[in-house]
Amino acid sequence: MGHVFADIELSNPRGLDLEPVRVTALADTGALMLCIPEHVALQLKLETESIREVSMADGRSMTVPYGGPIRVRFGKRFCYVGALVLGDEVLLGAVPMEDMDLVVSPSRREIMVDPASPNIPHARVKSLVPRSSSGSAWSESWGPAHPIIPTGTW
Repeated sequence: MGHVFADIELSNPRGLDLEPVRVTALADTGALMLCIPEHVALQLKLETESIREVSMADGRSMTVPYGGPIRVRFGKRFCYVGALVLGDEVLLGAVPMEDMDLVVSPSRREIMVDPASPNIPHARVKSLVPRSSSGSAWSESWGPAHPIIPTGTW
């Protein structure tokens, strides 16, 4: 398939006076997290929230800073995530791609908005409690008056 890249914009929602950083990120569905080089973290003036242990592809383990929050924007879609600070290029992992409902087009070698939900991001969620047999949006098995609230209405 080859490498797939995406033009994204990264910004610090706590630093509204800072300019966003526009980058070309390597899209990696095999990675979970957003990874950013140290120079990007410095440009965004990110706070280190914690230290995380990571396992590298070659089997090594190491600890790296975890910073955030970061607003990630792809076209009209955006999400908020933390990032592992390591490497020499921005790596867009599966978590932010799923959050923005983006898909990889192998034939076009690009990231794109999911064609099944072109207007707003779609999230697949599973309810632990089924709806009542009457089809009501109220779950009778939860006890009195606990609504099931559709995504995006709160």
